[in-house]
Amino acid sequence: MHTLTYGDIKAATDRIAGRIRPVALAPVDPSAIRTAHRDPLDDRPEQPCEVWLALEFMQHTGSFKARGAQNFIQAHRDADTLPDAGVTIASGGNAGLACAWAAQQQGVRATVFLPTTAPAVKVAKLRGYGAEVRLVGAEYAEALAACEEFATATGALASHAYDHPLIAAGAGTLLEEIHQQIPDLDTVVVAVGGGGLFAGVATAAQHHGIRTIAVEPENCRALNAALEAGHPVDVPVDSIAADSLGARRTSTMALTAARQDRVHSALVADSEIVRARQALWDHRKVAVEHGAATALAALTAPDRHRTDRELLTSSAAPTRSYRPGGGEKVCVVLCGANTDPADLRQQEELR
Repeated sequence: MHTLTYGDIKAATDRIAGRIRPVALAPVDPSAIRTAHRDPLDDRPEQPCEVWLALEFMQHTGSFKARGAQNFIQAHRDADTLPDAGVTIASGGNAGLACAWAAQQQGVRATVFLPTTAPAVKVAKLRGYGAEVRLVGAEYAEALAACEEFATATGALASHAYDHPLIAAGAGTLLEEIHQQIPDLDTVVVAVGGGGLFAGVATAAQHHGIRTIAVEPENCRALNAALEAGHPVDVPVDSIAADSLGARRTSTMALTAARQDRVHSALVADSEIVRARQALWDHRKVAVEHGAATALAALTAPDRHRTDRELLTSSAAPTRSYRPGGGEKVCVVLCGANTDPADLRQQEELR
């Protein structure tokens, strides 16, 4: 199994330069995020934390996945290993969109397998990028099996939604861009599905001495369950964010990254994900998918049971929120916006 390295991410950064949109950062109002509880005997002036939003939902195809897809196809083009049958991928939506877009950019055929539960907006966009779309099964695992059969039968190059070093390295280029803009960043907060974005970001963050908070829905926690078990395990997939974070099992690559120092696991309730997503709309008119709001929910959810000291001393035992310290510089990745904003507007109208 390939262990992702910082060298992989630097190579990806060079490979996709000029082919993707650089990430924009936006500051959060200082009073919007609560800091950790202070020692009552600490008489120093209280410092607010500094929180930034990484607006990666403005990336090509509406999510960070464009980075990995571009890296994957460009690396194979450089190595002259792109077959006539093109590329194929199984995806809950965002990875398929990115693969189809990158293939179109490179003049390569793309065949995308999705579960029948994939949002209609994503299916329509896929076809708009010229991909052949095949809907198979109710869950990602079934679409993946069909994709693997297709690759074997046709010779198409199989990509993956998250479990491939080129995909994860491409995703890790996001942290490189964030670090260039905030060289003294302390913490990056990122949502986790299968673990491609997390593995890339955490590997780059480790190199720069940055803490990574890996956030998952309570009932969609493939990475956290793998940390508890000591190896990847199948988990139930039951979350409002399952369309983008609904991997049944995390990758070994992601688990390896999660075992590094400065990496911590957090779980958030669906209700907090909904609340964070609505807040982004209410205060900034930003419509992100539930998976993107999952990262922000770790900073806005109320404290529940675990303390910050417990968080910092155990990566496997999850916290229910993350409270930055005074003066801490934090960047929250808003990773995708392929969503129907109608429910956000309806909620606004009800108020």
